[in-house]
Amino acid sequence: MNAVRCTRLTAAAAAFFISLSPGLTAAETKRPAIAKKPAVVLDDSPIASGKAPALVSYADIIEPVQKAVVSVTSSRVLRFRSMPPLPWMPMPERERKEDGIGSGVIVTADGFILTNHHVVDGADELTVTLNDGREFKAAVIGADPKTDVAVIKIDADALPLVPLADSDKLRVGDIVFAIGNPLGVGQTVTMGIVSATSRRVGILDEVQGYENFIQTDAAINQGNSGGALLDAKGRLVGINSAILSPTRSNIGIGFAIPVNLARAIMDGLVETGKVTRGFLGVGVDPLSPDVAEALRLKKDVKGVVVSVLTPGGPAEKAGLKVYDVIVAINGRPVFSKEDLRILVAQLPPNSDASVRIFRDGKESVVNVQLGELSDTLAQDELLPGVHVTRPTLAQRRQLGIDTRLDGLLITNVAEDSPHVEKLVSDMLILQINRQPVGEIENARELLVPGRNLLMVYYRGVIRPLTVLVK
Repeated sequence: MNAVRCTRLTAAAAAFFISLSPGLTAAETKRPAIAKKPAVVLDDSPIASGKAPALVSYADIIEPVQKAVVSVTSSRVLRFRSMPPLPWMPMPERERKEDGIGSGVIVTADGFILTNHHVVDGADELTVTLNDGREFKAAVIGADPKTDVAVIKIDADALPLVPLADSDKLRVGDIVFAIGNPLGVGQTVTMGIVSATSRRVGILDEVQGYENFIQTDAAINQGNSGGALLDAKGRLVGINSAILSPTRSNIGIGFAIPVNLARAIMDGLVETGKVTRGFLGVGVDPLSPDVAEALRLKKDVKGVVVSVLTPGGPAEKAGLKVYDVIVAINGRPVFSKEDLRILVAQLPPNSDASVRIFRDGKESVVNVQLGELSDTLAQDELLPGVHVTRPTLAQRRQLGIDTRLDGLLITNVAEDSPHVEKLVSDMLILQINRQPVGEIENARELLVPGRNLLMVYYRGVIRPLTVLVK
């Protein structure tokens, strides 16, 4: 049975990643030199193109793409010391080999394969088994824990591949197929529909991840991780990643990473070996009906309200202002903070983004040259050793924090942090250099070299303090 990594969501339900393995260390997984983006086949036409004929079988659609869905076996060697029979004897070192199994999807004829980060994480060796029984050692091109996407490559040519669809065109109710190797029984195809899109369930919260899942009731189980989610034209729309289940098995709530997001991550990993993300430099809040009315907007306008601008950031330089309502990025609608965060993060740094806004009730478009989102600190570090998060309702109740106070809650300050004498756990940072604090990315941009003024809330008292940033 495969090992299962899971994140507890509630007392009654748990979300499970569907595969295994753990750090990319061995020579067998070493990244080869790559010069250009993978030559994927893209078919972005809509799934529905008129009245559909009656169907009695999907075999003609499934058979060609089955050849491009592979099994990915990961292995690692665990070393440990066992207790000797007598106290004065040396502790002998032993080894144990641990295997895990997942799935992958061939997306180029020369061997690029999309899978999950958690399928390859920690593997000393990766073996890819094709549908025709051939086996290849695979090298890890790169992996991104924030999206759970990984790219591996095998040394082969003229391979079968799956064409990529435009996952933004998926609709609830579209038929989809999940293909993978569940529980190690061999390649299996299951069918369902798109149950929801743009789903966020908190599975990647520990790494400040980017969740924009396709939810489906196509049966997904352990070992399906990294496998294909296909539309009714046999095109790849998602990479299967997780299930939500209190029983550690399928109950009809599965999640896949949209292929548009996976492709953007893949291009960055292949070209540079790392993921670079665009940075807009705004903090936003939901557009409530009351705020929309106050801003003289029609009831059908959906978007987010700019509440914070990073001083000298891309948005401020382009002329965006506080109270602007962002409704779309490059033509893609923005309904929430998470929509904006994901859309901007998928764009390359220094690229131009067309930001459609409403200001004073009038619609306009602002062109912004994006910056690069910095990841030099750990995912949840605002300052070296200072770990923060957005406060939840439960944390607010526990600490007595009024809902009108917004900011970043300090969850831990490392003993070796240079700020350990001033900043403590359960302190809420409200402002940095007189600017309201929003998401962690924006808060980092408010910090400047030298002395910084913070306004904090702690144990019922709001007070200023300073921190020195080198």
